[in-house]
Amino acid sequence: MKISNFILSLPLIAASSVMSQQKPNILWVTIEDTSPQFIGCYGNKDARTPVIDKLAAEGVRFTNAFSTGTVCSPSRSAIITGVKTYQMGTGNHRSNYPIPSEIKGFPYYMQQAGYYTTNNAKTDYNVGNVGQFTKQAWDECSKTAGWWNRKPGQPFFAVFNFENSHQSRTMTESYDWYRKNVFDNLSPKEQISDNAFEMPPFYLNSPEMRKQFARVYNSIKLTDNNIGDLLKRLDADKLTDSTIIVFYADHGEGMPRGKTNGINFGYRVPFIIWFPEMYKNLSPWGVGGVVTDELVDFEDLAPTVIALAGGKVPDYMKGRKLLGKQRSEPATHLVLSADRSDNGIDMVRSVTNGRYMYSRNFLPFMPEARYIRYMEIGEIKQQMRKDLADHKLNELQAGLFNERPAEFLFDIANDIWETNNLAADPKYASVLKTMRKQLDDEVLASRDVMFLPEYQIGLLSENTTAYEYRLDDKKYPIKEIYDAAGLSGFRTKDVAKKQVQLLKSTNDIVRFWAIVGLRSQNAATQTTCKKAIEKAMITASAIAYDTFGSGSAKENLIKFIGSDNNDLALMTVNYLLYVGDKKPFVDAINLAHDNKNNGYNVRAACYDFLGSLGLVENNSENKD
Repeated sequence: MKISNFILSLPLIAASSVMSQQKPNILWVTIEDTSPQFIGCYGNKDARTPVIDKLAAEGVRFTNAFSTGTVCSPSRSAIITGVKTYQMGTGNHRSNYPIPSEIKGFPYYMQQAGYYTTNNAKTDYNVGNVGQFTKQAWDECSKTAGWWNRKPGQPFFAVFNFENSHQSRTMTESYDWYRKNVFDNLSPKEQISDNAFEMPPFYLNSPEMRKQFARVYNSIKLTDNNIGDLLKRLDADKLTDSTIIVFYADHGEGMPRGKTNGINFGYRVPFIIWFPEMYKNLSPWGVGGVVTDELVDFEDLAPTVIALAGGKVPDYMKGRKLLGKQRSEPATHLVLSADRSDNGIDMVRSVTNGRYMYSRNFLPFMPEARYIRYMEIGEIKQQMRKDLADHKLNELQAGLFNERPAEFLFDIANDIWETNNLAADPKYASVLKTMRKQLDDEVLASRDVMFLPEYQIGLLSENTTAYEYRLDDKKYPIKEIYDAAGLSGFRTKDVAKKQVQLLKSTNDIVRFWAIVGLRSQNAATQTTCKKAIEKAMITASAIAYDTFGSGSAKENLIKFIGSDNNDLALMTVNYLLYVGDKKPFVDAINLAHDNKNNGYNVRAACYDFLGSLGLVENNSENKD
């Protein structure tokens, strides 16, 4: 059956052998790396997504759904545990830190309520002991898993993850690979040409860029076909009438400026719930093409489906229950986060109320288009760097490669592509003040553990978990630490003076944030703090070398490039990616890259360093 025929026949009521079943079946359809701007039912007339559009036309479409991270493994950590990554310590992609044994993958609680739970098939949960964790969560987790192996009449919770919209398809694999594996799997009628869509304004509207960006539309089209095939099987098994279908993406679009970045383009996701007739009473919004602006993030998913299954929601899950009799009050705002992605370090905390997106950049010397090896091997990223070098980019487009301000404030209701930062506009001062406070309150209340440098998380994880460590105020005085971190990015002499004073703190994490903050100051301000800076280590050495030309700082940096601690080495190489004169470090970088004892992220960062100097071909190695 053609997909176009299927979408016209999706039944609201069908004869079924499970009409007497009291608990609904639940089918999760997840796709990867997709922003709602590229799906038809969200207003894109160039998109060809009839299956997804049909679900929206008969169900409930959410306009304010957000991932809690902007890259897959942190996002999936929040989904599977029901706990924000900045509480769990799982914000860095990818990491392997332990979590408390009492925190289980949420399908475990659905099993206790009688559900058959399956996952087909992606895990990527970003937790330690992932094999045991995964085994405990699912009755079956494999590429052949599905509802078909449950006991007769047993309700199921089944997840199907489709990868054809993943960044590998839209930008990272070669164009020839994409043609063979995506484009050629679409009929001529389904294929979307290079000139059949509008380009986001932060990309150059050139034939070369359009050729690359067409991959997004065709990859989503193939994904829509994949979803249609799955729903046909559900219908053939006479289960559509007893199954609630939830569709969403794991985070924003897998293209430069989207995935990995703490802005709306990285966080916002398409999210649709489809209710069969027998369970439409569970929808507080109604059914039949309803659109809601209710705020949803991935912390809400686990408690929602556990409650829907009739299970007991554990106390550590603080998200909302969206459906049924236990439904929670709607949220007024959400707090979201973005941290390291592969070899590209970063730290952003964001607040949204659906109208505005406020993002606090704690490492603003890292640009939005920072070096991440998995993106640098993509032809579109290479084209962007070439266009930058050839002075073809306008101010907005070139700005992706510049340092960021400490704060972003975007009116995402009227500026969906986030082109106009309102943080310095006096007319929005009250909005900025409110969202700042909301962020401050959440950081302190949640005791955001990601303010620890990653090497510290690695060390403490040998004896405890970051989740538990953060609760001890003597070990982790979050207020004192956040007071120091909160200065980072504000580029004034008065702030720099405070940061110099904080370098005298007895708390090493406070000192860390003091020097990171000084790294964000301009060169003139750094010069006034030269003596204090020269006494510190990695971050200070990066400043002292780049700003003062310090020979001892250069030697310190070379030493840390070769550190046995991969987190320290990664931090060092990331700093060096953005200094003016990189040549003195080439030999040390080559040694670190060739050291097989170093992890992927260090070697990838070294390759990015060498690629930035034109010493290696960007597309030739270190794919992850």
